[in-house]
Amino acid sequence: MTTTGMTTTGSAQRAPRGAQAVPATRDGSAGDDRRGADGRDESHAERVDRELMELLNELRVALPGVQFLFAFLLVVPFQQATERATDFQRDVYFVTLVAAVAATALLIAPAAQHRALFRQHDEEDLLRRSNRLAFLGLCVLAVAIVAAVVLVVDFLFALPQALVTGSVVAAFLGWLWIGSPALQRARGSRTDG
Repeated sequence: MTTTGMTTTGSAQRAPRGAQAVPATRDGSAGDDRRGADGRDESHAERVDRELMELLNELRVALPGVQFLFAFLLVVPFQQATERATDFQRDVYFVTLVAAVAATALLIAPAAQHRALFRQHDEEDLLRRSNRLAFLGLCVLAVAIVAAVVLVVDFLFALPQALVTGSVVAAFLGWLWIGSPALQRARGSRTDG
């Protein structure tokens, strides 16, 4: 169909020669510039959907690790060697077990909420909440990993070695998971501003 020099094909509109093409939105109306700060050509809703899917995919990386740790912790009490565990080791085991359970719950929560809120059209709120849950889940997972390392090193060697090793692992995870990204963010905001 041709009207006043413009040809319409489906929901896309072609401008006459020399005119600027205006991208169409999902409803077929001419929309504003769809390019975000990262240069992607997507609407706000498309960006939120993409970011939510990226978050859920990232959680697929963390979940096997926390599930493996949790499964290991469930088997430990039934081993004969636990009879010679000290009170400190039992306390650290308890902290590790609770942290692994909490990390599992927090890291699975975004997927569960995404499924429970299916077609409720509130993806942006779900994305914000899921991002907080995932970050908190990773922090609690770090606690579980550090406590598990302290437990094993104390059981096999000695408490001073366990505390030093746990501190090194905590610093390493803290830098990789929080420190380095925070530094990158600070650098990015300085160059953007």
